[in-house]
Amino acid sequence: MASRRPEPPSFPPTGAGAVSCQRLAGNPKVLCVFGTRPEIIKLAPIIQELRRNPASVSVRTLSSGQHTDLLEPLLELFDVWPDFDLRVMRSEQSPNEVCARALEGMGPIIRAEVPDLIVIQGDTTTALAAAMSGFHYQIPVAHVEAGLRSGDSLSPFPEEMNRRLITRLAKYHFAATAGNRAQLLEEGVPAEDIFVTGNPVVDSLHYILENSVPSDLVGSLLQWVGGRKLMVLTTHRRENFGGTMQQNLREIRGFVEAHEELSLIFAVHPNPNVVQAAKTELASHPRVHLINPLGYADFIQLVSHAWLLLSDSGGIQEEAPSLGKPLLILRNNTERPEAIQAGTAVLVGDKPGGLAAMLDAAYGGAPWFEKAKQVRNPFGDGKAAQRISRLILTIVESKKGATCEAAR
Repeated sequence: MASRRPEPPSFPPTGAGAVSCQRLAGNPKVLCVFGTRPEIIKLAPIIQELRRNPASVSVRTLSSGQHTDLLEPLLELFDVWPDFDLRVMRSEQSPNEVCARALEGMGPIIRAEVPDLIVIQGDTTTALAAAMSGFHYQIPVAHVEAGLRSGDSLSPFPEEMNRRLITRLAKYHFAATAGNRAQLLEEGVPAEDIFVTGNPVVDSLHYILENSVPSDLVGSLLQWVGGRKLMVLTTHRRENFGGTMQQNLREIRGFVEAHEELSLIFAVHPNPNVVQAAKTELASHPRVHLINPLGYADFIQLVSHAWLLLSDSGGIQEEAPSLGKPLLILRNNTERPEAIQAGTAVLVGDKPGGLAAMLDAAYGGAPWFEKAKQVRNPFGDGKAAQRISRLILTIVESKKGATCEAAR
């Protein structure tokens, strides 16, 4: 696929000391920062909404490049292309290295652009680096999907701690649910800085369902499934690498073997830990299909035909209730308890035999399994981007013409 991404502009080396930055006359400027697949899925509807008001706000976009192959199809899908691309991706990189490169690359851009507001999403290292940069340059930061907490600083890692740190650095907090707002209030965030908006992932999902049809690839996968019940699996969390992932895949295989009317499609994350576990535990089964990660539109189309979802992904916990699909969460905890409270999902844990028992319960028509098809989506109504864009316009208009002290 040909890239439309512009080459990042060159900036002169920056010196030490505090430098005063004056915003130029003109529209308020918003810098939206992303770098991973989930970030662009959730920020794209907001960027699109803001760009409907070119007379009111100037929108600039910055990609860290934390994801590369996974990000590019989404940029094309939503027609959102970065004005600046840091290309931080390296083989076998650590979160520390990603954060260092992102911080180094963001500084000159923020100094040159002097935005009135930096908008970030979620819990990635990119989001943390952007929040830190905003703090360093005294640019207010708005955090989309604020207030999620698992309660365990090491799970998910490093996302849980990223969220907590971003909350301390951000000025404006766009919480998806009332529960997220309550969490922020408990942590001392001022009530006037918190706004319950819904989650824009629902907006993106609605957009996909209304503007796409199953591709030839999805059509071939559904043809392979035939009249069988389809289970769709994703798993990639670091906490599950090794024994836990192998145990989960082994119990899933046993369940598929026990029921000839079932089939499984596993979208295998490219991480070597996931690839090896998938090959070891699942590769030889005739009703198990291992595939490369799908583009977002294809994935949503595939999931919309599923009988049951299994995943440790946060995004799927939000997408499942949007599609009325029951979900088994392959984790010990979740920062999205609303899915469990609503009855659309069940937390599996990591005890041997636990997943197998829950699969048997789902097959037997457990109450939660049937309820998932009927409950109201706890993560929003598909209008989060409209609410967030209106809030952003109000915020930046009130700060028009402000100055900043760019501290180092």
